[in-house]
Order: sequence, then C-alpha cells, then structure tokens
Amino acid sequence: MNQITLLRADGSLEQYRVGDASPYPLTHKGDLPRTVYAAAHVVADPIALTDPWQSSQVDWESTLKFRHHLWGLGLKIAEAMDTSQRGMGLDWPGAKELIKRSLLEAKTVPGADLACGAGTDHLDPADVRSLDDVVAAYEEQLSHVEAYGGRAILMASRALCKVARSKDDYLYVYGRIISQAADKVILHWLGEMFDPQLSGYWASSDVDVAMAACLELINAHPGKIEGIKISLLERSYEEKMRALLPADVKMYTGDDFNYADLIEGDGKYHSHALLGIFDPIAPAAAAAMDCLAKGDSAGYHAILDPTVELSRRIFEAPTQYYKAGVVFLAWLNGLQSHFRMLGGMESARGILHYSEVFRLADQARLLVDPDLAIARMRQVNAVNGI
Repeated sequence: MNQITLLRADGSLEQYRVGDASPYPLTHKGDLPRTVYAAAHVVADPIALTDPWQSSQVDWESTLKFRHHLWGLGLKIAEAMDTSQRGMGLDWPGAKELIKRSLLEAKTVPGADLACGAGTDHLDPADVRSLDDVVAAYEEQLSHVEAYGGRAILMASRALCKVARSKDDYLYVYGRIISQAADKVILHWLGEMFDPQLSGYWASSDVDVAMAACLELINAHPGKIEGIKISLLERSYEEKMRALLPADVKMYTGDDFNYADLIEGDGKYHSHALLGIFDPIAPAAAAAMDCLAKGDSAGYHAILDPTVELSRRIFEAPTQYYKAGVVFLAWLNGLQSHFRMLGGMESARGILHYSEVFRLADQARLLVDPDLAIARMRQVNAVNGI
C-alpha cells in the first residue's frame, strides 16, 4: 500500500496516501523554446574519513552522473553556483575541480552545454583592501573557467560588496572583467535573501537605483553579455528590468517563487531560466517546455504550477538552506544513494520541512518510483522518532 506517516504543521501525524509514479520522461529530444539552465547540486562522499562539518569531500562519480541526467533532459547546466553549495560547503579548490571535471565531461556528451560560476569566494572579505584585489580574484577564477574552454557566469561578490562605495566601483570591477572575457558572460544579481552579505549590491538598497546601475553596466558592454540572472524573489523587479534590456541580452529568471509565469511571459517579454529548482524538477520542466513550444499554455501550467508550490517550500526562509530540499529530492528519486551533503547541510532543515517537501513533490507528480521514495522517507522518519 502506497501509504506513509507524515508530520503535519500542527505537530500531529497523518497517514498520507502517495500517488502514482511520475509520468514525465527521464530523457528528452529536440530543442526547448527557452534557454534553460539548471543550477546543479553536488553529491558528497558519505564514507569519506572526514568530519562533514570540517572537510567534506565530493563524490565525483555521482556528481557527474547527475549532470548526465540533466543533459539527457535537454537542459543546460549552471555549474559551481550557489546550488552546488558554493561558499556553504564547497570552497574554491573544490569548485575549481568541479568546473574542470564538468567541462571535460561535457566534451564527451553531444550537445551538452554549461556555463560556470566565476566569483571571488577564495578572497576573504576581511582581507580585501582595494577594488583591484577584487578584480584580481575575479580574473583568477575566470582564467580557470576559460582554461578548460568554459563560459563564465559572473557571480556576485561579497568582497566587492564590502569595499565598493559607489556604483562606479561596481562598473569599474565588472568592466575590467567583462572586457577581457573571451566569450559573452552572464551576470548574476543575487539578493540578500540568498546571501545576507550581499545586501545593498550595486551600491544601493533601493532596487530601482541598483537596477539602473546594472543596466548602465550592460549598456556599456554591447555584444559582451549573454544575459543576466536576477534572484530577488519579486516578479515585478524582473518584469521591469527585462523590458529595459537590450534586444540581444536575455533575462534569466532566478525567481524560484514565480518562474512559471515569468518563463511563459506576458506576450511581449518573457524570461529564460537559470534556476536551482530546475535541478530536482528537471523532467517536469522539460515536459512543460514541450507544451510551451506547442502553444499549449494550459498544459504548461498544469505541469509547472504544482512545482511552484513545492519550490516555495524548498526556498522558504532561511532561503540559503534551500539546497537541502534539492538534494533530498535527488535521493528520494534514486538519483543518488544517500542523503549526505557537504558540510552536513542536510541538518539545516527539520523533519517538518522534509515531510512537506515529500507531500508537495508527490502532488507535483515528481516521484519517479513511489515505493523507493516511501522507503527512504520512512528512514528519515525513523531517525526523527516517527
């Protein structure tokens, strides 16, 4: 019987009946109507002889296998981003290895595509003395990405946020990096709900002022910027900015609360995708894109809208711990053999959160093998005394 005991928000227990297996194919052929990047997670090595809070190790075989899963569904990969626990379990040496391995692996897969995060996370903000320190840090990471033939996503910089005093400081640093990049770059504007140390990015806490500074940067570098991802979890900001972008610059939604409507668009403008939630919902995302390509708006929303409710739960405050729900679903669906995260990050969420993620994943028709998912959820329950 497909039934399991789950915790409710009021502390009571329910006997929850699990639905049928996901109907969405695990492979995809053909083009998608939007450019779609999934920000991919990494798999920890659960039997490494290290303290997971001090020196986690990556399970490279499982990590790369998951990238094949995403490529097989027709998605591009945003590599070594915050979903990979960048700066929250994955340090720069680990990210360097991830970037190298993923770029080399992509060359073995026809049609595989990815862009890689280049930032300044190896530079302690407390040690930054000048804007040129930030420039040098970006240059080091950009050089590594390009050494293996990769394209860069310029990640937001805690160090730059600390030392910048005006928008001109941001324009100077980004301008230096963009001008020397071998290929077009993607900008990444990450809000403070994802990283409190990025509060006031673009030299202002006023979103409209910050947006104006970012648009000034984009307009100053024609032909050098593929697009911009904004992760502010407020659709009106994204809708406003995408209408102001140059025609050849894409808006990549990073809004894990409103992506279904933003990707579909308003008839005049639409967003592409660079999303952490597309890691666990990749089969549904690919199926929804097929509906969008056929002009089947109702079918598109029937698939994707239930995943939005799940995403809002996974990305609930404190938002930066969303990675736990992402990896939890990969484990439930048999895409990895365990639920151990870098830095012991699986402990960042409690049993109520995981119970609700399980429910919502089932209701969004995302459980590939319900029997396996139930068995694994029972293990989580047992550890938590249920």
